Amino acid sequence: MEISGRLSQILPVQTGMGKNGEWRKCSFIIDIVDSKFPKKVCLLAWKDLVDQVQKLTVGSDITVSIDLESREFNGKWYTDAKAWKISAGGSNQSSSNSNSGSNSQRESVPMPMSEPPAMGTDDLPF
Repeated sequence: MEISGRLSQILPVQTGMGKNGEWRKCSFIIDIVDSKFPKKVCLLAWKDLVDQVQKLTVGSDITVSIDLESREFNGKWYTDAKAWKISAGGSNQSSSNSNSGSNSQRESVPMPMSEPPAMGTDDLPF
């Protein structure tokens, strides 16, 4: 998935020690302003991507490829939007389903642009 917007804030880098060694993360906020109601989105950068975020300029347009991940803790669910690629310059599309590129192998599946089936059959129209 991709999100494009204007970088509005870079939060301080956080570090710690885990079972797999030392970790670093940085949160950053982008404004999505191409809709009737502007939105702010907080995204996370981990490991080497933290250095790239620190080099960005607040106010610049960026496009961020993200993965969404949720986890449960003590009966509550928490969701993270983890960045895996950051590109300078925004696109006209604020958020789109993009299945290209990633650390894991992904396939791009085109959506068919066909007429819906005729009604009156037992098939659902979607």
